[in-house]
Amino acid sequence: MKKTGLYGRGLLLTSIGISGIGSWIYFIALNLLVLDVTNSPLAVSGLYMVRAAASMLTNIWAGSLIDRLNKKYLMIGLNLMQAVFILWLASSTSILAMYVLVGIITAVSAAYEPTSMAYMTKLLPEEKRKKFNSMRSLLDAGAFFTGPAVAGVLVMIGTPALAIYINSVALLISVFLLWYVPNLERNDFTTQKIQTFSFHMVKADWHLVFSFSRHAVGIMCIYLFFSFMNVLMTATDSLEAAFSLKELGLTEGEYGLLVSIAGGGVLIGALLNTIIVEKIPTPWLLGMGSMLTAGGYMLFTNSTTFFIAACGCALISFSMAFANTAFYTFYQTYIPVEMMGRVGSLYGVVESLCIIIVTALFGVSTEVLSIRLVVIVGATLMVIVALALWTCSLRVLAQRENVSEEKVST
Repeated sequence: MKKTGLYGRGLLLTSIGISGIGSWIYFIALNLLVLDVTNSPLAVSGLYMVRAAASMLTNIWAGSLIDRLNKKYLMIGLNLMQAVFILWLASSTSILAMYVLVGIITAVSAAYEPTSMAYMTKLLPEEKRKKFNSMRSLLDAGAFFTGPAVAGVLVMIGTPALAIYINSVALLISVFLLWYVPNLERNDFTTQKIQTFSFHMVKADWHLVFSFSRHAVGIMCIYLFFSFMNVLMTATDSLEAAFSLKELGLTEGEYGLLVSIAGGGVLIGALLNTIIVEKIPTPWLLGMGSMLTAGGYMLFTNSTTFFIAACGCALISFSMAFANTAFYTFYQTYIPVEMMGRVGSLYGVVESLCIIIVTALFGVSTEVLSIRLVVIVGATLMVIVALALWTCSLRVLAQRENVSEEKVST
């Protein structure tokens, strides 16, 4: 049984690593492909709106199916669908067709994330989750570091379409690996009885998630605080290039070096994370990782020289591995696995909506205020949210320890 579990974890990690590199290749190449076809930066910006809208619309209902279907076969099906539509996208020459295909691919990807999280939770014994999640963060860091580089090489020797084809191949390899991971659920296709899929069923699931949230306020506060950290980071990152070039006066080459330094910070943080992760309690790891990330943004947004900005970027990327590992572990521990799809999807709608609103607000604010002031406000809010997240995490841990001690004493 232990060998089977280790084998399954190894296959799953390999699948995550391959698809992660492919995703970065796709992300870089897609922008270039649309730019080649349309010669319009506005058309590239439209991709982001299409992706955000597709993710939101999918998350509204996807959780209702995810929690009722076999996670292994659903992951295989979703990856296979992505591979097929990405192949189609690579050969498209119409911007309308590209937008439609990008919307479908994003919708499938949005459903895959909560599905894979639920499967991981079922696969991993509680004592193995933190180490597994640290390895996952390391693979994500490796994908962040190598994916854009591979995409650049592929575009240099071929075309953006070639790079997109490579991503489709990566997804097919991922499908092959997933076929051999353990099937953890009794039935091949469904785990719960599915009535006719309808708005009534989705609405009932929303009420279930809201009911769980009311009875687990502390848990959902941590979830929402971490989500809002992501919202603020996304909104601030949207102004990163403009801040670097206009406020700091960096050249495009220096900005590229700044991004490379961030990539190095990701790898170093992820490597250290795998070594020390099991020695630090999850709430402390989550709180410290979030605080250091917010501190990195404060350093970056208040910087006046390339060196200080580089230190801020390195600290941000270094700290993210710790925060992400802790959040994955916390989520797997406190969210019931039988409703993970619905919780992740429904709150994903809230996060996506907040990202659109806050990013737009930050962008509009730069027309009235200086870019530096806007990003400093974003970083300051991050520090406040990170403090609230850390405090809430420690309280939840204390409550859990008290409950455990009471059970032992009785």
